[in-house]
Amino acid sequence: MAENNSTAQVKGGVVPYLHIDGAMKAVEFYKKAFGATLAFAMPADDKGRTMHAHVHINGGSLMLSDFYPEHGHAAVKPQGYDVMLPVQDVDQWFKRAVEAGCTSRMEPQDMFWGDRYAQLTDPFGVAWAINGPKRG
Repeated sequence: MAENNSTAQVKGGVVPYLHIDGAMKAVEFYKKAFGATLAFAMPADDKGRTMHAHVHINGGSLMLSDFYPEHGHAAVKPQGYDVMLPVQDVDQWFKRAVEAGCTSRMEPQDMFWGDRYAQLTDPFGVAWAINGPKRG
């Protein structure tokens, strides 16, 4: 079972690790919004917090945990970054994410650098950028 596989494959050269309020709620949301699959999750602690969860999205890894202020991971709003999601069909990924509950920050559009691009914010405050080839 994926939840107990501590040797889950880490995919990608750089792996975002998000500290958010509600790591397992985010995992469930990312399944709907981005087609995530759960690779591994630690059981919740006695306060209901998850120390570590690992999901695969579009061929890459994303790791999450709840806030643990006693270990240097205080509750702060995400700021100053986007999680980039390179895909083949920006419009389809954007539509699914918005239908799941993401807020649009920028509708999909063809950009000056030659790609199709969109921006979203998920219900946990994480900013996402979806990038891919222009429409056909």
